[in-house]
Amino acid sequence: MNDVTTEAGTTERLSPALRRAVGVVMIGASLSFLDSTIVNVAMHRLSVELHSGLGTVQWVVTAYLLALAAVIPFTGWAARRYGATRLYCAALVVFTIGSVLCACSTSVGMLIASRVLQGIGGGAIMPVGTIIWTARSSKAQMGRVMAFIAIPIILAPALGPVLGGLLVQGIGWRAIFWLNVPFGVAGVLLALWLLPRETGDDGGRLDVTGLTLASLGVVGITYGLAQLGAAAGLDTAASLALLVGLVSLAGFVTHALRAKQPLLDVRLYTNRAFTAASIATFALGAANYGGMILMPLYLQTVRGEGVIIAGLLVAPTAIGALIAAPFTDRYGAGITAFTGAAILALSTIPFVFLTATTPYWLLCTVMIMRGVGFGLSIIPAMAAAYQSLPPNKIPDATPQLNVLQRVGGAIGTAVLTVILTRQLSDHPTSAGQAEGYATTFWWVLAITIAAALPTLLLARTEHRARHRANTYTPEGGVDTVH
Repeated sequence: MNDVTTEAGTTERLSPALRRAVGVVMIGASLSFLDSTIVNVAMHRLSVELHSGLGTVQWVVTAYLLALAAVIPFTGWAARRYGATRLYCAALVVFTIGSVLCACSTSVGMLIASRVLQGIGGGAIMPVGTIIWTARSSKAQMGRVMAFIAIPIILAPALGPVLGGLLVQGIGWRAIFWLNVPFGVAGVLLALWLLPRETGDDGGRLDVTGLTLASLGVVGITYGLAQLGAAAGLDTAASLALLVGLVSLAGFVTHALRAKQPLLDVRLYTNRAFTAASIATFALGAANYGGMILMPLYLQTVRGEGVIIAGLLVAPTAIGALIAAPFTDRYGAGITAFTGAAILALSTIPFVFLTATTPYWLLCTVMIMRGVGFGLSIIPAMAAAYQSLPPNKIPDATPQLNVLQRVGGAIGTAVLTVILTRQLSDHPTSAGQAEGYATTFWWVLAITIAAALPTLLLARTEHRARHRANTYTPEGGVDTVH
């Protein structure tokens, strides 16, 4: 567990500083990703106890996502300015305080405001945590470290509905937020104890124009997609938000190309490997998180299962991801990402034949395979993105990759929700609804195939690099031994 085998065949040990950084970062990442899904099962209970309609209570989820999306572009500059460890601790403190306020909320307005505060902290945790561990690892180690980081990225969202259902049913909805407090406090104390406290540097002048445009763009698109899914189609609010988001992002790109010290370096996309890895990260986020919402709904609406049982039946996806974790860095990031995307696509095919009586053992088996495919694709794709860049560009790349993954998941969720809603309205019977889910999974399959294409480019690029390394010696001569 402490060694990394490089392409040269040597073994590079993970330093104690790197192991400490990964352990601390995993605590915060687990909390951030868990709170993206754990509240979903409490919506009905919140509506009853806080005396508000579901349309209002929906903002408990949306507000967290909006705050999370808005703060991510700011993290790269703030980490350089104040030091990554300081910013990570501050993010965990804000997230924990927000959790306490959520648990103590006496009205839906207070709960929504507290979720905004929680999202501000949660949005900074993962990108700043990535900056912390990448600063302590070599390129050869990144695949292995990403295997550990994959645990909260994949496991937490999958287990969120299960854990949330157990807490809501056994204790009450406030327990969902109290759960974060001891782990948040422990994360802060461990970070202060185990991580070096960088003083930060000048960081340059904050690009306020870029921050405004980037935040408006990400928030506009995220809100527009959330509203798109809630309204089951385009309405005035969704259309306006998406328009503002797209125009703002276009303005941000134009500004970033002209500015001397832009908030984010969009010129990173001139690197073909980074661009391919970024597209793969976006599409895989859409395929996984968008597809993840379908099975719990199918199990509850078509099969009549309760929240807890439905969550438990989805859990095999996380098991598959854990099975894949040890293999994410053995054969190169590009090759592994393509293999994982192919497995993800193949394991999606059985879902397009869903019926109202599909055996549970078959569903669980296929979900394990999907977990393996996602674990072998998303983490190596992100590792390939980091490996394609010099270390000083990691703070610029990290928030961009995090935004792509989160927005990809939001797009997948919104689009598939619209498609599913239309399918279910046309098929009121149980058998017809099962057919509606099967039709929606055709779209999941299409998104997954689209995600596999850039990973193929990564695999080809990696293969050519290895071929050149095997053909030429360091001195520039031809190596005749093959």
